Amino acid sequence: MAGLLHLEVVTPNRLVVDDHVEAVIVPGEDGELGILYNHTPLVAALTIGIMRYGQKNGPKKVVAITGGFVEVVDNKVTVLADAAELAEEIDVLRAEAAKERAERRLRRYSEGIDFDRAQLALRRAINRLRAARGEK
Repeated sequence: MAGLLHLEVVTPNRLVVDDHVEAVIVPGEDGELGILYNHTPLVAALTIGIMRYGQKNGPKKVVAITGGFVEVVDNKVTVLADAAELAEEIDVLRAEAAKERAERRLRRYSEGIDFDRAQLALRRAINRLRAARGEK
């Protein structure tokens, strides 16, 4: 059996994941980062995206990540995320409603709307839906 990584996913509000796994894939700003046992030390920025973890050749658990950082040191992977939700915790109806709200705001773009904020809200909602549906 391969060596295990200690994985923690932490947000300002809670500890989302505390597990021992063979593989972690996180959404880095320059693409996905795959992390296995004995990975070189690393600190990297994360973007809105899907994090997957579990056994190398088995099913992966899915987490919707909304930015943050990952640190890898001595086979411990710490994800400090702005927000993170396990796929099974995501309320799909609520995420769909948030997506529709953001799309409406973007369609009705005017001087009073914060366009960047509306785009981020849309990206977060789409990411949550992708995670809930098990998409990559």
